Amino acid sequence: MLRTCPAKRPIGIIANIPLERLTMLTGPMSSRRNVLKLAAGAALASGGVIRSRPARAATRMRVLLNFYPEASHGYLYQAVATGIYNKAGLDVEIKPGGPQVNGMQLLIGGEVDVVMSAAITVTSGIERGVPATIIMPSFQIDPQVLVARPDVNSIADLKGRKILVTTLGRSSYWLWLKSRFGFTDDQLGAYTGNLQPFIQDPKIALGGVIESEPYNLRRAGVDVKAFLLAKEGYPPYGYPLATLQSTISRDRDAVKRFVHASLEGWKSFMADPTPGLNLLKSVRPEATDDWNAYSIKTLKDYKFVDGGDAQEQGIGIMTDERWKKLADFMIEVGIIKPTTDWKAAYTTEFVKGVGIKL
Repeated sequence: MLRTCPAKRPIGIIANIPLERLTMLTGPMSSRRNVLKLAAGAALASGGVIRSRPARAATRMRVLLNFYPEASHGYLYQAVATGIYNKAGLDVEIKPGGPQVNGMQLLIGGEVDVVMSAAITVTSGIERGVPATIIMPSFQIDPQVLVARPDVNSIADLKGRKILVTTLGRSSYWLWLKSRFGFTDDQLGAYTGNLQPFIQDPKIALGGVIESEPYNLRRAGVDVKAFLLAKEGYPPYGYPLATLQSTISRDRDAVKRFVHASLEGWKSFMADPTPGLNLLKSVRPEATDDWNAYSIKTLKDYKFVDGGDAQEQGIGIMTDERWKKLADFMIEVGIIKPTTDWKAAYTTEFVKGVGIKL
């Protein structure tokens, strides 16, 4: 995915309007929920939504991606394209995200039912009273990387350099980088999806994912190194899907069907990704065949989907032991307090015992 801003504003791009400014625009009597709905409306005003169209009545699930559509999201498109969601009695919409989208705001505001977020973001949100829970991961390890020029020998060498980071990244892996390597917020630059600032300034680093930014930068003629944060101890699961606790309470069966169908989408996608990729390319034509092939090969080579505990317990598995490692880190560095109910940030209810293997 060449993460440049397309000519047509992609869905999910809020026009850089701060929440405080939205409050001013809506007047002093507006509730926080109305403010969030205004932000969400700005984010979801344009095209690019993919929706399954079941012939019979079905439960609607609106899913917001963590970025523009790419092969890493292919299992969701596959479940739409092949009718897996329809067979599960689900009417699923897939809404593209973007680098400056606050998915948790949209979830809280009621504009989406499921958001592809980050484990640190959801867990730290519990402490602030955000009632979201992760229901499944996309990957067993996080694909997050820092991309730099070949003269950079380690992540530690980036201390003091400007690093371009998305909105989601600032509330997730950036917190880990600050603790692990002593990075400071004055290093931060906004990653808008445009690779040109990195290309033009060899001193800048960029936060991306291993199956995307390194490929597209090399395709643009820039030699780079990519440092996978998971190899340095970054603990979370990758691309987790979260929903509100109230959604689970209201329709636990629908959430279960959604998770199981999504995992079936992964199995189908990894066997033959053609249906999902064709649907994905219909909303993101720049997701070329070469790039998609590279991305899928990378997912397989690194065993992002079926590595770790998934080898024995099936894809999408999460364990309490793995989550405790993340919580211990977050407590140690002060992201959450020892008294925070971090176990509320996830549930293994919908993935335990499913046992789907690739």
